[in-house]
Amino acid sequence: EQALLNEHATNVDLAKYFEKWLWNNVEKDGSVFIYYSGHGAPNTKTGDAYLVPYDGDPSFIEQTGYPLKKLYESLNKLPAKEIIVALDSCFSGAGGKSVIAKGARPLVMNLEQDIKLSKNMIVMSASSGDQISSTYEEKGHGLFTYFMLKGLKGEGDANGDGKIEIGELFSYIKPQVERIARKTYNNEQSPQLIAPIDLIKQKLTEK
Repeated sequence: EQALLNEHATNVDLAKYFEKWLWNNVEKDGSVFIYYSGHGAPNTKTGDAYLVPYDGDPSFIEQTGYPLKKLYESLNKLPAKEIIVALDSCFSGAGGKSVIAKGARPLVMNLEQDIKLSKNMIVMSASSGDQISSTYEEKGHGLFTYFMLKGLKGEGDANGDGKIEIGELFSYIKPQVERIARKTYNNEQSPQLIAPIDLIKQKLTEK
């Protein structure tokens, strides 16, 4: 288990973690869970998405950001049985919006861009299209993160069997996020899930 926070989440730190630490510590047939909460930014010339590290500058994202494609390329090489990625961020400054807007995690992520995921990888993201991923200020989390945590604590166990599957969790998160985004921020925010069919029923937790 490893957490990179604030000044310990620089561009170099992300590279060391994704490209070296994981490779040295992930066991064959093990499970990997990657959670990123923060800003993203697009390369305005290529449209490629980048994570914005602690020392990153969205105005010079190609030089200071960590490419999302590079993240997936690194994860694709791991010997893990399953890899789950949860992104509470978005990756496109659509409509001329500021890339770092108050109360939002701007920049929308388009998972349909040229990103090839391995068959053992599941990706959940906070929003889609040209949407903003909002912060749930009264709860101290992003909307997506807040309901993901609630879901993992038991709210996502739709059939009451004491086990929370990927599909169950996402089916809980999506309508909750959409409801609060409309009600509180008058925004459309629809989380995305990309997962192979055989992993939709993958168990995340057991109560």
